Amino acid sequence: MIQRNILTLGELQADVVRKDIKHVHLSVYPPDGQVRISAPLNMALDTIRVYAITRLEWIKNQQCKLRAQDRETPREYLDRESHYLWGRRYLLKIVEEDAAPVVKLRHNSIELHVRPGSDAERRHALLESWYRGILRTEVPALLAKWQPALGVCPARVLVQRMKTRWGSCNPDSGIVRLNTDLARKPPVCLEYILVHELVHLLERSHNIRFQSLMDQAMPHWRQVRYELNQLPVRHEAWDY
Repeated sequence: MIQRNILTLGELQADVVRKDIKHVHLSVYPPDGQVRISAPLNMALDTIRVYAITRLEWIKNQQCKLRAQDRETPREYLDRESHYLWGRRYLLKIVEEDAAPVVKLRHNSIELHVRPGSDAERRHALLESWYRGILRTEVPALLAKWQPALGVCPARVLVQRMKTRWGSCNPDSGIVRLNTDLARKPPVCLEYILVHELVHLLERSHNIRFQSLMDQAMPHWRQVRYELNQLPVRHEAWDY
């Protein structure tokens, strides 16, 4: 069962979704800072309002960051279009041939071998699958490094397309999710996000304890976070 309401706080509006969960979750979505509050079914709207008021400053800061962030132009998956792998720019080269589709990384280009007549949607899907595979190959070595360092063991680590987050962690299920787009960013960004989500297995919220654990594990994490947030994010047709 899911209940939906609109909460108005001055000029700010938030979508409230009450469902079968234990804790309140507040999210601010790109590109324009849409606010969504997920709350337990039995939580009164007035209680949710008070919670939102206590987070108003954080919400406004997040909205400002999102609205100021650079965005990539829409990709058309054409010859000599710019694409990125681990923070480095490559030119896309389309090779049409009557054979099974494949992606090949060259010195300065990403070769996308497709069947004649393939459209942008098909080319996009092939590249997304390629990026996902690359990210999956990097995760085991990082887990081998950080699981013993942090004393945690996630139930599963999933790599998938995520529109609004670089990663997520469900401490109850032990499932960590990583955004496929991290394969486009410098490698240290993937490591930072993975460590961030693994630390959530020890501390659910972004409180002082969480920050202290991050400081101990990765002292330069704030700088990496800043650099990641300065990078252009993918153009999306957002659907809330």
